[in-house]
Amino acid sequence: MTGCLPSNPWLTDDTQFWDLNAPLSEVPTKLRVERWTFSFRELLSDPRGRQDFQLFLRKEFSGENLAFWEACEDLKYGDQSKVKEKAEEVYKTFLAPGARRWINIDGKTMDITVKGLKHPHRYVLDTAQSHIYMLMKKDSYGRYMKSPIFKETLNKAILPEPTKISESKFPFNKRHRRSSPSPVILRQLEQEARAKAATTGPVDITQVMSKLDRRNQVKQDL
Repeated sequence: MTGCLPSNPWLTDDTQFWDLNAPLSEVPTKLRVERWTFSFRELLSDPRGRQDFQLFLRKEFSGENLAFWEACEDLKYGDQSKVKEKAEEVYKTFLAPGARRWINIDGKTMDITVKGLKHPHRYVLDTAQSHIYMLMKKDSYGRYMKSPIFKETLNKAILPEPTKISESKFPFNKRHRRSSPSPVILRQLEQEARAKAATTGPVDITQVMSKLDRRNQVKQDL
């Protein structure tokens, strides 16, 4: 039996597991970083991955794309009593003419979004969000995977050592465990034991005398 990586916080007082898997861990594990290469959705689902991706986008002067995507997520899953207020803030920040973090979306998508904002709801920005998502997936994600930023994060990522488990924590490891015998073998042993008991058991005198009487009676009849 080997220990888990890096430790089992339910068995020990070691908090390294929680530290390495914190949402915004300063130095993530290598396994965590490698998962970002599986898909763009995998990267965005990890707060630490989004943080790294945002750093890359800022160097490409397109950090507003991810910021807009996150604002849309907050509108959908955040406090629903503030939908109207949040929708107006998103419009002023990303969509209004001359917005300080204006995003580049096509005219048709912009028209659908602006009309929807007249009666805001949690999904009112879905069309614009999907447009920006596909833009980042097809254009930015591939370059990020080849960028020095991602390579540096991967190189700095750590591979935790397995936890050393002493036998004192798991007493059952000390016992020599064997597999159970086959039911067929157990049946054979039971039959042999019964046969042996039958041959070595006590002699019933009554049954022996009865057999002798019957033999004598047969001889007399002959």
